[in-house]
Amino acid sequence: MTLDEATRALAAVGIDNPRGEARLLLAAALGISREDTLTLRELSPDKEIWFRRFVERRANREPLAYITGHREFWSLNFEVGPGVLVPRPDTETLIEEALRLVPDRSMPLKIADLGTGSGAILIAALTEFPNATGIGFEASPEAFGWASDNARRLVPGRAEIRLAEWDKAEGPFDLVFSNPPYIGSKEIESLEPEVSRYEPRAALDGGPDGLSAYRSLAELLPTILGRGGHGLLEIGFGQALAMEKLFPNLEILRIAPDLSGVPRCVILRKA
Repeated sequence: MTLDEATRALAAVGIDNPRGEARLLLAAALGISREDTLTLRELSPDKEIWFRRFVERRANREPLAYITGHREFWSLNFEVGPGVLVPRPDTETLIEEALRLVPDRSMPLKIADLGTGSGAILIAALTEFPNATGIGFEASPEAFGWASDNARRLVPGRAEIRLAEWDKAEGPFDLVFSNPPYIGSKEIESLEPEVSRYEPRAALDGGPDGLSAYRSLAELLPTILGRGGHGLLEIGFGQALAMEKLFPNLEILRIAPDLSGVPRCVILRKA
């Protein structure tokens, strides 16, 4: 299979930027950088088989990150695969807001990440606060495995990943992050195939109105945040107005937008 053939196969199923993705798949199949594919002249038979398999998987709308085995978040390279939510750029808003809340990077913070998934939020925060330590809570055994591996590789000795529901968290914490499931149950099937077919439903399904996880967090956060501690929660499109009623026991400082201007991060404070 040539790069042109791969491009046509991906374009035929509606993949955005099919040429670029074909080149990334080629690099993954060969174990080389994307830049090195620019000077590649031919493939060995065994490498061509791998490339063809990767293109077939992507043509079936399997997430690119699952095929290549990694995804960048906050300029860090996270290993991901089936069973874990793929980190999104929008979620970086939580890290940006944490840095505004705590401008002193040397603070010895205690951080929690509820539903840590790949560990992306917790690990990114720990790289910015070098004296901080953190705990990630994850109920999915598959996601727990990815988070544990990423923590060992990227912040060795500083992040504990626990295979547990987030209601097992015990504070006090200075910062609590969460990107909870917030998509309405009936909306999931209408999402892109990469999401609806492949990514773990438990990380997506927020119940009938998409707000079930926030009701749980509203009960938990006041008990695990230290005095003056902050919670930073990702929310979905159109959910900002519901937050005031959901968190009567915490002060909502603001709801920060992502790069597209969509309200994305609720910043809460315990008085």
